[in-house]
Amino acid sequence: MNVKVAGRSRPYRTVAFNAESNAVQLIEQRLLPHTFEIVGTKDFRATGRAITDMIVRGAGAIGATAAYGFAQGLRAFSGKDPAKFNTHEDLVFKTLAEARPTAVDPVNAMLSMRTKLDRSLTIAGQQAQALVLAHAFADEDVQHCLELGEHGAPLFKDGMRILTHCNAGWLAFVDVGSATAPIYAAHHAGRKLHVFVSETRPRSQGATLTAWELAQEGVSHEIIADNAAGHLMQRGEVDLVIVGSDRTLGRTGDVANKIGTYTRAVLAQRHKIPFYVAIPLSTIDWNLTSGLDIPIEERHQDEVLGAWGKTRKGQREYIRVANPGSRARNPGFDVTPAELITGIITPAGIFKPKDLWKNRKRLGMTSNI
Repeated sequence: MNVKVAGRSRPYRTVAFNAESNAVQLIEQRLLPHTFEIVGTKDFRATGRAITDMIVRGAGAIGATAAYGFAQGLRAFSGKDPAKFNTHEDLVFKTLAEARPTAVDPVNAMLSMRTKLDRSLTIAGQQAQALVLAHAFADEDVQHCLELGEHGAPLFKDGMRILTHCNAGWLAFVDVGSATAPIYAAHHAGRKLHVFVSETRPRSQGATLTAWELAQEGVSHEIIADNAAGHLMQRGEVDLVIVGSDRTLGRTGDVANKIGTYTRAVLAQRHKIPFYVAIPLSTIDWNLTSGLDIPIEERHQDEVLGAWGKTRKGQREYIRVANPGSRARNPGFDVTPAELITGIITPAGIFKPKDLWKNRKRLGMTSNI
């Protein structure tokens, strides 16, 4: 997508790679919307920390970051012993896979790369191939998002009012986004849309990231408090809800997404509003059989007890808001059951949640589970 920096507009990807310095290059999303900055991670451990610390976040983006981090880690190996190389590869994989436990994209990205690595090649050959595979994963992520826009855009009629939650835009992917892809496609086709952006506490990814994206694209929008969603639905001001997903179960259609998604799904069903989830294929988990088995990341309580912002002097600062001495609980995600979801928008089309399994070959599942 295009970003205006210092008065000039140019295209950026959320995740890229500098082969010369063997560094993963990321948009520092914690600084947005006030500062646009590209940072580089020097090794695979730093790349893992960037995922954990949410320098980069969002299903597709952390999947691509893990793919590049995996290649980065393999390229850093300097020995000639294949056994030691394999041990090092296991360490790189484990480090990146554990960076964000709820999302399945990083694991899917690296498993895909592992299955395609030609073990008959020399270590140098495998290192070179790993980077080619990482680039291919990133390019596929972009293509999937474009296809999400193509399949989802017809749902968005002229004059519709849409509710989003968290950030499932291009910042959450390599480019284009999942939930935003149909919005952008409809907007570029000339349809007038208005988007209600729920702030998405505690990290406010809606207010800081989605709103920033929509402003960059010129899409009409307003930020709302998380608790205002039900009020707007009750008064008939929301026509459709669309969100992304960090893990979608292919067997059941259950969806894990940013905390608060389940609440919006319940409200949408109560008010008979269509509720859609947009996902690339890398977000599908074909193994788990229950949404309750999805590991839910518990993040630090400071995210709930305070907030980051920009002071009048232009400095980024954390301010405690909550009562001194009180503690907080901070689950990062929740699970929306399939029966609350109208449809799941995929690169292969729109499916009822319960229909994912019978369409698994169309949706990219190649192994026999």
